[in-house]
Amino acid sequence: MHLTRFELYQRVCNRPLSKVAPELGISGTALAAICKRYQVPYPGSGYWTRISLGLPAELPALPEASDETIEITPSTQKPRPKRAPEEGSARKTRGAAKPHRPARHPLLFGVEEPLRKTREVKEGEFLRPYKRILPDLISSETALHRALTIANDLYLALDEQGYRVHIAQAAGDLHRIHVKEQEVERKDRKYGRYHSGSIWAPDRPTVFYIDTAPIGLALTEMTERVTMRYLSGDYHREDSRFIRSAKPWQLTHSWTTEQDVPCGRFRVIAYSPKKGVDWSVRWQETEQEALGTLIPKIVETLKAAKDNVQRLMDAEDVAAAKRKKEREEEWERYLRQEDARKTDQALADSQQQLAEIIERWGKAMTVERFFADAEERLKCTNDGRRLRLEERLALAKAMMGNADPLDFIESWVAPEERHRSKFI
Repeated sequence: MHLTRFELYQRVCNRPLSKVAPELGISGTALAAICKRYQVPYPGSGYWTRISLGLPAELPALPEASDETIEITPSTQKPRPKRAPEEGSARKTRGAAKPHRPARHPLLFGVEEPLRKTREVKEGEFLRPYKRILPDLISSETALHRALTIANDLYLALDEQGYRVHIAQAAGDLHRIHVKEQEVERKDRKYGRYHSGSIWAPDRPTVFYIDTAPIGLALTEMTERVTMRYLSGDYHREDSRFIRSAKPWQLTHSWTTEQDVPCGRFRVIAYSPKKGVDWSVRWQETEQEALGTLIPKIVETLKAAKDNVQRLMDAEDVAAAKRKKEREEEWERYLRQEDARKTDQALADSQQQLAEIIERWGKAMTVERFFADAEERLKCTNDGRRLRLEERLALAKAMMGNADPLDFIESWVAPEERHRSKFI
C-alpha cells in the first residue's frame, strides 16, 4: 500500500494506532516505527483518553518535510504449529472452566501516581491530589494501596454483571453527594489541626448504570477520634511509640486534644447522583469483617435497588416539571405586574410633561403678546424716539430668544410612545 505523509498523518490522527495498523496489515509497533522514520506525529494514549472523557485535546502538528510516498508492506504471519486434537480440547476445557478476568480495572490504570501527587498534608490526614478528575477514592497515604485493591475488586465485580464503572461526563447532570468520613457519626467534627480541614473530592462522580438508572460510587477511608498530644512542635497520637518513649520531664509542658484521624477501615457509599433524588446506601468494614468480603452482597443489593431508584427518579422528574411550571407562572405574573407598573408610570410621566408644557406655553404667549403690543405702540411715536426704542426692542427679543409654543407640543411624548403594553 502506498500513502503520502499527509494521508498517513490523517489516518493516525483520526483513530488510534491499534485501530489503524490492522487495516494496513502491520502491527502497531511497526506503524509507530514508520511514523517515526518519516516524521509523522501521532497522538498518544492520553489524547484518546481525554477525547473519551469529553475533554479538549490538541493534535500534534505535522512538521514540514517533503511529501514523499510511503510504501507499507503487510507483514506475513508465521503459521502456527498444529496441536494434537487432545491437546486442543484440553486447553479449550481449561479455558471454559476458568473465564479470563483482568487483574486491574481500566478505570484504575495509572491513578496511583496522581493520587500520591498531593498537596502537603500532615501525618494522619487524607491525601489531597492536585488532579480533580479521578475515581472517587478518599484515602490516607498509608492506606492508599488497600483502597485501590478494594475499588478494583468492586469495579470488576460490577463489570462481570455488565455494569461499566466510569467517571461521569462533564456535560451530564450528575452530581456527587457529600460523603461523611466519621466511622461513628458525631455532632461535632474534629478533622484537621484546627477542626476545619477540608477533604479532597473529585470534580465528577464515579458512576455506573443499571438500565437507565445511574448509581454513584464512593470509597472513603473512615476516621476515628483519638487523643493527640502536642510535643516537639507537632501533634502525635497518645498511643504512639514516640509519646510512650518520651521522658516525664518532656511531657511537663505538653498538652492533649482530640482529633479525627484516618483509621485504615473503609466505607462504600452508593447513591443516586441525580439532583433531587435522596437515595443512598452504605457498607463499612469493622475489625471483625473486611470490606472485601461484602462485595458480593454489595453487588446484589445494588441490582435489587434498580426499581426503587428508578421510581424515585421518575417522581423527581414529575416534581421538577411541576416546579418548573410554577416558576414559569410566577415569572409570568411578575412580567404582568411589571408591565402594568410601566404603563401607569408612562401615563403619569406624560401627564406631568404635558402640564409643564402648558405652563411654558402660557409664559411664551405672554412674551409674544408683550413684543406684539410694543411694536404696535412704536407706530404712534415720533421718528427719533422710534429708532431708539426699535434698537432696544431688538435687543430684548434677542435676549429672550425664539420660543415657538408649537415646539413645546412637538416635544411631548405620549404614554404609548413611552411604553407599549405586551399584555393589553
